[in-house]
Amino acid sequence: MRELHFKDNFWNSDITSTGGYDSIVQHLNDGKRTCKEVEDFIKARAAIEERYAKDLLGLSKKVCGHNEMNTLKRSLDVFKLQTENVSLSHFQLAQTMREEAKKMEEFREKQKDARKKVEQQMDALHKHKSTQYKKSMESKRTYEQKCREKEDAEQNVNRNATTNNAKQQEKLHMKALQAKQSAEEADRLYSNNVSILGKIRDDWQKEHVKACELFEKLDIERINTLRNIVWTHLNHLSQQCVTSDELYEEVRKSLEQCNIQEDIEHFINLRRTGDKPPGRNSFASFFHFFGGSIDVVYSTIQTPGYSVIQY
Repeated sequence: MRELHFKDNFWNSDITSTGGYDSIVQHLNDGKRTCKEVEDFIKARAAIEERYAKDLLGLSKKVCGHNEMNTLKRSLDVFKLQTENVSLSHFQLAQTMREEAKKMEEFREKQKDARKKVEQQMDALHKHKSTQYKKSMESKRTYEQKCREKEDAEQNVNRNATTNNAKQQEKLHMKALQAKQSAEEADRLYSNNVSILGKIRDDWQKEHVKACELFEKLDIERINTLRNIVWTHLNHLSQQCVTSDELYEEVRKSLEQCNIQEDIEHFINLRRTGDKPPGRNSFASFFHFFGGSIDVVYSTIQTPGYSVIQY
């Protein structure tokens, strides 16, 4: 299938019309706005990533499992450390996004500079072409008017050819001669203006083709750049997910090393208070104790320093 190109599809039958050219320029302006919108979108996303990174960094500094010990404490420490690392990775992502936005800004400026010279040249050609066309049309109207005046003067001479008034005939002949000279001068002026307009038209046509080719090239670059910028942006987002998962995997690995029984035994060994309960307290009768002789029996348990007197 034959490819379509700007230079073949944006002409107008009216020599003074700039509709086709204006349509291309409007399309480029729309494209420029799209570039700015994508640039602003990426900047906004970078700001979101930075705010998230700051919040995440603050969260990683909060107390979490301060009183825990042994393997679970180590896992919670890794959890906080990797949360901090995820935060730092989001800071880096925000910076990367700002660099992407900067590239888009530089690209917009580059395209703006490339368009400016051509647009100024084309605007000047359009103005020159329009001015010369108006001048040609005015000279055409003058030429047609002078031709009619010449015909009228010649007809007057013919109508009065049989008159005996020689002075009147001479006057009509002079008027016809002047009308003829004016018509010939108008003819030369009109012909010259048409010739100039033709040259201007040829020059404009060549420049229009060049402008179309440049504008099409710029549009191709714009579409390709936008496509690549968004693609790269998504790659960075995907990589952030991978990076975050790798950091979280370190936490999962640490949690796998968290041994419940080991932590229980660690706590026991560190804080144990004894392995024997207190002995039984027997009932001691007040009357028995103070009313007569009693036998005192001492009961002990293995814990040093502990004793119970039984009655």
